[in-house]
Amino acid sequence: MNQDLTQQWLTEIQVLKEQMAGLQHDRDAAWESAQKWRQLYNTEAEQRRTDAQLSQQAIASLKADLHKLQGLEVETLAAETPVTAIAQEIEQLKSVEDLQAKLISVIKERDRLWQALKTEQDNHAETRNSLTTALGDAIDSLTRERAGREKDNELRGQGETP
Repeated sequence: MNQDLTQQWLTEIQVLKEQMAGLQHDRDAAWESAQKWRQLYNTEAEQRRTDAQLSQQAIASLKADLHKLQGLEVETLAAETPVTAIAQEIEQLKSVEDLQAKLISVIKERDRLWQALKTEQDNHAETRNSLTTALGDAIDSLTRERAGREKDNELRGQGETP
């Protein structure tokens, strides 16, 4: 009787040790997974910060180019209204040919800026879509991982009931 009781205790201790080892393994796997996701998040965040900074630089450059191409000096804009500056620029045109040349130049610049805007909008939409997809994939993966862990825990719980 005493030996049966001792054997029963030893068996239960062994089962508990195995359960503890399994739980420690699960904890370690979860920690590694969390570390991996944390690293992926940090990498993605750094990339987005870099992209944002490059975009800001590109915008500043495009604004400077726009002011340069408009042919309006900063002093003229400060001293007069834009309408007056435009009127002065038109007055400088001496012939119909000059006016046509200026109109062609302005239309080309408008088309170039329109295309640049369209490209920027397309790039923005593509970035938004790729980020949405990446976030969805991450959530799906995390959901599958959690469901797998819960299923493993349920199976262990069923196998250990007396």
